[in-house]
Amino acid sequence: MNSNKMFFFFFLCFKTMISISSNSWLGCWIGLKINLLSFIPLISNLNNLFNTETSLKYFLVQSIASINFLFSILLKMLVLKNFITDNLISILINSSLLMKMGSFPFHFWFPNIMEGLSWLNCFILMTWQKITPMILISYYFNMNFLIMVMIINVMIGSIGSFNQISLRKLMAFSSINNLGWMLLSLMISSNLWLLYFIFYSFFISFLCFLFYIMNIFYINQLFNFNLNFSIKMFIMINFLSLGGLPPFLGFFPKWLIINYLLINNLFIITFIFMMTSLIMLFIYIRIIYSSLMFYSIKLKWFKIFSKNNYLIIINFFSFISLLGMIISTFFFI
Repeated sequence: MNSNKMFFFFFLCFKTMISISSNSWLGCWIGLKINLLSFIPLISNLNNLFNTETSLKYFLVQSIASINFLFSILLKMLVLKNFITDNLISILINSSLLMKMGSFPFHFWFPNIMEGLSWLNCFILMTWQKITPMILISYYFNMNFLIMVMIINVMIGSIGSFNQISLRKLMAFSSINNLGWMLLSLMISSNLWLLYFIFYSFFISFLCFLFYIMNIFYINQLFNFNLNFSIKMFIMINFLSLGGLPPFLGFFPKWLIINYLLINNLFIITFIFMMTSLIMLFIYIRIIYSSLMFYSIKLKWFKIFSKNNYLIIINFFSFISLLGMIISTFFFI
């Protein structure tokens, strides 16, 4: 990343902090707009027309969401307060913020834009760009509307992951699925949402960085090339942690959410979320099984040797993910 990209990245982080610390809706809107203008130079590339097209699509979608958000906060200030108008305005505000995150029912742009980004920009779009809309939703959310949205999110994320050959689109639908879990954790507690978001960002960062250093963008690259067996193990551990399979560390925040739902007798929502997680695990395990068991005679001479020192760090934290859940159970028994 050159110096100009680094400047815009730090500017993006700075403006996110301004937006979430603002004490007025107008200040939040200004922070969202500056955040958008900071992210556009990161994803645009004059040498790649596909990246330029993606940046234009992202700008149009985010601009429409910002206009809707501004219209909603103006309505909130001008319209007389009663139950019907408050309910409608809260839905409008939540919808504009959901559109910024790529959530249902405005999720169609998210996989297409992810397909045209580098892995670093994919990581930023799946993690950092969700912080501000999430926190703003926690200020003023419509409970019934968000329950419907988060249930359909986990369904779309799991069903849309089928038959995907692009890893970036697969990660996009996985992000939509995890967005449903994050919305649910946000409605339970802000601390629980922060815990889930940290764990989610932790696993996404390793997967994106691993795909970046190996230059992998499609699923068939995982099993057509004779990758190092340890690299396939790293991918397997992080995929299973992202899917929330015990005893991996990714199960820990989902375990806390499921525990809360069962205590409050929300069995239908618990069943839907658990079944969609099982579908995501099936998709991940199918990819892992294919990459480990597939043998290509034609390409057996082609073997990738990576001497990147960062693989040692990924190896270390992957095994922490494997042992962390086992260790953490002793503190809850």
